[in-house]
Amino acid sequence: MALNNSVRSASKLLSAADSCFFKSVNRGFHSTGAKRMGGGHAHGHDEPFYLHAKHMYNLDRMKHQKIKMPLAVFTVFSIGVIVPIYAVIFQQKKAASA
Repeated sequence: MALNNSVRSASKLLSAADSCFFKSVNRGFHSTGAKRMGGGHAHGHDEPFYLHAKHMYNLDRMKHQKIKMPLAVFTVFSIGVIVPIYAVIFQQKKAASA
């Protein structure tokens, strides 16, 4: 009787293992669809969460352009000059201390 039960459980185990091996496999590429922000609006976004203006980058319409543009150019130029100089000085200090 014990042998009969063990044979029965072994056959169930093998049949379960066979069903795992023969499942269909999809080896192609797939992706989920891109989610649109908001849905049915004209531009596909919700206005409160997406506040960029239609003509956001019109620099000629910028308020206080004569102050902002030279300040922005000076800031970017300063960072581009100061960071490499600081990196060289920092590296020389570390090499001197070692």
